[in-house]
Amino acid sequence: MRLDKLLSNASNLTRSQAVKAIRGGDVSVDGIVAVKGTLKVDDSNEVIYLGTRITEPKPRYYMLNKPVGCVSANKDKNSLTVFDYLSVPRREQLHVAGRLDRDTTGLILATDDGQWSHRLTSPKHEHTKRYRVTLAEPITAEEQQQLEQGIMLEGEKKITKPASVEILQPNLINLNISEGRYHQVKRMLEAVGNEVVGLHREAIAHIELDPDLVRGKWRELTAQEIDLS
Repeated sequence: MRLDKLLSNASNLTRSQAVKAIRGGDVSVDGIVAVKGTLKVDDSNEVIYLGTRITEPKPRYYMLNKPVGCVSANKDKNSLTVFDYLSVPRREQLHVAGRLDRDTTGLILATDDGQWSHRLTSPKHEHTKRYRVTLAEPITAEEQQQLEQGIMLEGEKKITKPASVEILQPNLINLNISEGRYHQVKRMLEAVGNEVVGLHREAIAHIELDPDLVRGKWRELTAQEIDLS
């Protein structure tokens, strides 16, 4: 890894600030003052920044109970983002694993582990996502059957994979899907002649939204939740 990237990852410095610190003689590698951020280092090197040894930080994994109105982005000029609620260092290094619409609430995951998030969200791994869906009209047996068989969405060339539907109340269902098409849940219900008036994600794969997390609160994932094997 480049020295400037390591320093930025292991501190609150931006990449440009890390380069400036290195050029200023604040960093040594194996007892020798470093002057170039492009220097390659690994775990065998002793990297010291202002008297403190630094190492590559471990990947981070968080869940947030997303409130309505915030967007799944790192920055937004007009709205709060999920990262405005996630009060952790180096938030700019995190990304969302599985976005949600502005008006959708519930489980959202953030990490700096790109391989993990790809494995979690890639369609080929078919990880199920569970949504609690409030409908404008009571769901009919025909609508349920259509959802569970797969639907051709407007503008698509391939039908959706079969969903599973659990009816909680006439206007309230749990919908499980293994894809992540654009606005998929809303479009699926629209295609069968109903309308989504409330949408809340409860789970992705085996990761369940912590019932103790109120809207806008977060926690780190457990080792069991991180494990995708």
